[in-house]
Amino acid sequence: MSVISNHLVIMAGGVGSRFWPMSTAECPKQFIDVLGVGKTLLQLTVERFGSLIKPENVWVVTNQKYADTVAEQLPDMPRNHILCEPCRRNTAPCIAYVSWRIKAMDPKANIVVTPSDHVVMNVQEFQRVIKDCMKFTIDTDAIVTLGMKPNRPETGYGYIQANLARQSLRNKEIFRVDTFREKPDLETARQYIQKPNFFWNAGIFIWNVHTIVNAFRMYQPSLARIFESMLPVYGTDKEQDAINERFPECENISVDYAIMEKADEIFVCPADFGWSDLGTWGSLHQQTHKDLYGNALIGPSITMYESHNCIVHTTQEKQVVVQGLDGYIVAENNDTLLICKLSEEQRIKQFSGEN
Repeated sequence: MSVISNHLVIMAGGVGSRFWPMSTAECPKQFIDVLGVGKTLLQLTVERFGSLIKPENVWVVTNQKYADTVAEQLPDMPRNHILCEPCRRNTAPCIAYVSWRIKAMDPKANIVVTPSDHVVMNVQEFQRVIKDCMKFTIDTDAIVTLGMKPNRPETGYGYIQANLARQSLRNKEIFRVDTFREKPDLETARQYIQKPNFFWNAGIFIWNVHTIVNAFRMYQPSLARIFESMLPVYGTDKEQDAINERFPECENISVDYAIMEKADEIFVCPADFGWSDLGTWGSLHQQTHKDLYGNALIGPSITMYESHNCIVHTTQEKQVVVQGLDGYIVAENNDTLLICKLSEEQRIKQFSGEN
């Protein structure tokens, strides 16, 4: 498998304030150093693919207002590989746009699509899984999605039900997908994790460019016509104007609904490499190293007294001392300090004043 034919697509258009006050609509979580390691989540995403995909084959699809931020954080990738959506239309139009754009320059491209704001703890195992999946899709019509082995009854993720009796002959770690399940209630999630063939849907996809383009032509012909019509302008100075005009016509639909739940050749590769989508302060607390009292501390100088099960993210302060808290978020950014119960973090959007 030639590295030259491998392409990485990063979806980085998300907005919001789940990690407020660190993240805001002007600077969402993918562009900040959530883990306190000196690199943003976007930079960590590119880094973990470093041995698999060349910098010139990295693509980022984002909102127009974040284009300069992406270019600043990823200086090694071509500036014209930053594709700008004029408006939000969910993941199907995003993936369709970049798929036709890549196909115009590399008709044999093998593509992995990933969100920009996830965390992976075991990078070596992640790379092994991705490499094997890309070998599987390079010359087949298969669409592969990664399924994370669940370790708790999570209601915030969709689930993949695999058919473990239908193992692929070409790769014994890859199985047919029976169904995709929507985000469940707690009782249903508890039932799912008792079964060996249910996995979290990580939103990471691997396919050949001809496979995904043909899938759009078959299952989403209106979307396909929009991006097919722009073939003459891809890679030219007319591309952005054409996208600005036609992209708002796209249906607001996820790739799961648009393609994954309809196509026949859908496979899942169950994996376990310490994955999280870091959707909440609680998930960051779970993924971060903790002291003997369950406190996750991200910052240069944090001292805890008589405190348990807290997450403290104070990278800008010289010294932070916390006493007597149990199950709290303590986070600062510039001139804002948040102190909030972890159990009440769903109210953070209300505190931030963002819609």
